[in-house]
Amino acid sequence: MKPVNEDFLRILSQYQGIIHKVNLIYFRTLEDKKDNFQEVIYQLWKSFPSLKDGSKIGSWIYAVAINVSISKIRKDSKYVFTDAIPEIPHTDNIDKLEHDLDFRHLLDAIHHFNKTDKSIMLLYLEEYSYSEIAEIIGISASHVGVKIHRLIGRLQKLLKDK
Repeated sequence: MKPVNEDFLRILSQYQGIIHKVNLIYFRTLEDKKDNFQEVIYQLWKSFPSLKDGSKIGSWIYAVAINVSISKIRKDSKYVFTDAIPEIPHTDNIDKLEHDLDFRHLLDAIHHFNKTDKSIMLLYLEEYSYSEIAEIIGISASHVGVKIHRLIGRLQKLLKDK
């Protein structure tokens, strides 16, 4: 039987891109992204023993990363939110993504969304199903569908204005 540390490190190595993507959506500065990354890892480690369904590791990491990010934003008063979409490429090179102009426009547009809408759009772009998004966010699948439809319209308008 493998030690828990090895299992956790293996999972973290395989899925750390999720944390980076959540950080891209919620934070703009490198310092904030690094701080949040560390806090997400800490919270994942604390909750790792309670992970029961090994087939939903990605959903678990998204849920923890999103909740930690939202908590950080609530604590930090410096964050203020106001109310053809490029796909988020699946890559391990997050730094390169941040310099891609189309991706930068998409991130800038998503930064206008509130914290829940950011989470929904990120999971949608990651091709999670409505029911999976609903489970992670804590709303009904039909409400997810309505929100995604509205968010796509807002994104298209924001991107058209660029």
